[in-house]
Amino acid sequence: MALRRRGCVAALALAAGPAGAHAVGEEASGAPWAALVITLLGLSALLYVLGLVRLWQRAGAGHGIGRRQATAFTLGWLTLAASLLGPLDHWATESFAAHMLQHELLMLAAAPLLVLGRPLAAWTWALPPRTRPVVGGALRATAWRRLWGWLSGATGAGALHALALWGWHVPGWFVLAATHPGWHALQHFSFLGTALLFWWAVFAGARRTPGAALMLLFVTMLHSGALGALLTLAPTPWYGSGLEDQQLGGLLMWVPAGAVYLLVGLVVGNGVLRARA
Repeated sequence: MALRRRGCVAALALAAGPAGAHAVGEEASGAPWAALVITLLGLSALLYVLGLVRLWQRAGAGHGIGRRQATAFTLGWLTLAASLLGPLDHWATESFAAHMLQHELLMLAAAPLLVLGRPLAAWTWALPPRTRPVVGGALRATAWRRLWGWLSGATGAGALHALALWGWHVPGWFVLAATHPGWHALQHFSFLGTALLFWWAVFAGARRTPGAALMLLFVTMLHSGALGALLTLAPTPWYGSGLEDQQLGGLLMWVPAGAVYLLVGLVVGNGVLRARA
């Protein structure tokens, strides 16, 4: 349980670097954040592999962090890198729909995969042996455990994620992020960071309190779908982009994203039924 908690915290730390990789109006390869995000992504992968090797040497291959979890981290890492450093990052500077696709990949693909990958557990094993107890002690501190309990609970994580989704789609705030790289970095960080908290709450809740996990998925599907519907059905553009481009972006939030929440909800519900059978 402790290793899983650390894994999500590490994913939040990983988010801090890529959050600033994208600056509207600039090529990703030429943005001042590009070198930083490449370095952080490379370092995170190197430490993950190093920690995984050490853990498996001690406990045996597949123990502590399973092969599926290692695969999940790899896929999440690749999705994060592709979203922020690939062609999509450039397309997002010119199209609201591409911008929305980039955000959905961060929140609905990279974030859950990174949480499942438990990177902090691997990164802890990458630390020198004398440092590991210090890190573990800090994570077990009462103040941190209380704060983390709220941040990663269904109520706290759900509220923060909803605030990020709705807040950054208020036209004034969206335009601010689209025209100022620093604000855009904060937008990326808040989307990915709150999504990591959200998926931690879902996955942890699926084991301990599946009812709360299902409710969190249902409420998020409703309010994110409502925002997508508003964007799709709006008679005029909200952000200065073309109306059709906005409608396509709204549909991406409304239908495919809703399908992800629904699918995960069905998996959680099926697990509950199987446990009671």
